[in-house]
Amino acid sequence: MNRRRTAIAVVLGTAAAFLATACGPSDTGSSAPANSGTPATSSSAPAAPSASAPAMPSPKATVPTGTGDKGSTGGSGKTTAPAATGAKDPAKGASPIRTTKLVDGSTAKIYKLGDTHYYAKVIANGELFTSLETTNGHVDGVDANDMFIVLDLDGTIHSWTGGAQQGPGTFTLAGGWTAKVTRVAELHYSARISGGEGDVATLDAKSGDDGHSAGVNANGIYIVLGNDGQISAHA
Repeated sequence: MNRRRTAIAVVLGTAAAFLATACGPSDTGSSAPANSGTPATSSSAPAAPSASAPAMPSPKATVPTGTGDKGSTGGSGKTTAPAATGAKDPAKGASPIRTTKLVDGSTAKIYKLGDTHYYAKVIANGELFTSLETTNGHVDGVDANDMFIVLDLDGTIHSWTGGAQQGPGTFTLAGGWTAKVTRVAELHYSARISGGEGDVATLDAKSGDDGHSAGVNANGIYIVLGNDGQISAHA
């Protein structure tokens, strides 16, 4: 009889354990969710922003500033008459002592600033085209677009066209003078003028603040050297 009771108890205990396992914990419990290994999309944490490195600026090309003489054409062509800037006007406020027509129809206004010190403004189409000034006992000359002009120490002005020869080289000029033209640098030429008594003058023509051409009166022969190496003479 006791054995039977024991067997029934064992059966009943086994059945109770089976029912407890099958039902599981209550839905209202606080048990931790099972880890399936794959997070749900709806509850996944936002991806952390990537720390991208800032873009490096591209190297900047630096254009060097020009260091050449003012008024230089940089080899693209000759600088004949300098552009009129109005910055330099030694005759400002003065009245011209003479007005002269030049060979191309432009007008030269001559100002006397002192003994052997004269200043000339060349006016073309109502505007200042170029200027000449005798200083330190030297005449001034200019090659103004193939019109050659010389301002002398007595205030007279001479102009002509044509007869130019292109240096470097050695040339025979009007009056029997010889000119040896040498290229010093770009837009910079010199000329040694010689005759029966040796060298009589040296001309130096270069672009710059107040240099463009050079002129001389060689015993009544007017000579102009441009900064492109072109030389011309006229009686």
